Amino acid sequence: MVDGVQLRVYVQPNAKTTEAAGEFNGTLKIRLNAPPLEGKANKALRAWLAERLSVPHHAVHLETGHSSRYKQIRVTAVGLDAKVVRTAFSGSP
Repeated sequence: MVDGVQLRVYVQPNAKTTEAAGEFNGTLKIRLNAPPLEGKANKALRAWLAERLSVPHHAVHLETGHSSRYKQIRVTAVGLDAKVVRTAFSGSP
């Protein structure tokens, strides 16, 4: 059985570094060191999320928000649930 989660994120492109930056309007705010041109920020977001959540790149799906700062992401992977995601972005259980 494959588990998974849906994430709502707010992306701030062109940041100095790529990092989680807390919450913004009920979403996870992510600063990206990538420009919002030609899908570069979306590609960087997917790669960063995959690395942070220790899942393969193909497990991270951008469902909505391709040209918006607000995005909905679906991550499918065995053993992935909301608790694992919280830990990955907060550093604590």
